[in-house]
Amino acid sequence: MLIAPSLLSADFGNLERDVLMLNHSEADWLHIDVMDGVFVPNISFGLPVCQAIQKTAKKPMDVHLMIVKPENYVAAFKDAGADYISVHYEACTHLHRTLQQIKQLGCKAGVAINPHTPVSLLEEVIEHTDLVCMMSVNPGFGGQKFIERTYKKIEQLKEIIIRNSADTLIEIDGGVNLHNAPLLKAAGADVLVAGSFVFGAASPKDTIAALKKV
Repeated sequence: MLIAPSLLSADFGNLERDVLMLNHSEADWLHIDVMDGVFVPNISFGLPVCQAIQKTAKKPMDVHLMIVKPENYVAAFKDAGADYISVHYEACTHLHRTLQQIKQLGCKAGVAINPHTPVSLLEEVIEHTDLVCMMSVNPGFGGQKFIERTYKKIEQLKEIIIRNSADTLIEIDGGVNLHNAPLLKAAGADVLVAGSFVFGAASPKDTIAALKKV
């Protein structure tokens, strides 16, 4: 199980400190949520913050673009340090083209889906997708309640991946904790994004270590 703490829940006034902590933790990736206030009803950080994180980060940067017209920005985020770039199915008119664009830049290409989006819609692009970021809360804000139907969607997606002989990783983003992590793993998840659960803990490093042991 890969653990990708979400920097959306970090202390923005001490971002370098928190990235250094993650460097020395058992975290596998750094998850970076980019929000434009249009696709989702919130604004987070953009390219300058990603560039600042890149200077300190020693682990892969997993950039989740919750923005409209993501194809206009993927090259800039690659230059800002992104190793994985996920774009939303709901925001891409030409999803296959955008996935190819990300791969041509040398990044791993991900598709993110909102809770209401059926995983069956990914059948046509799954073989071109390195990562599916499945939202298990409504995107836009941290600290939301986990949507229980996620387990079923993971199982359905895993069937699609196996049927198409794909190597796609399943990433779960939203409401992850030590209670549901074993159930997510059993359903077929490969990557867990945890934000407030990690950064709100008394010891974020111990919390990450506990998630790794699931």
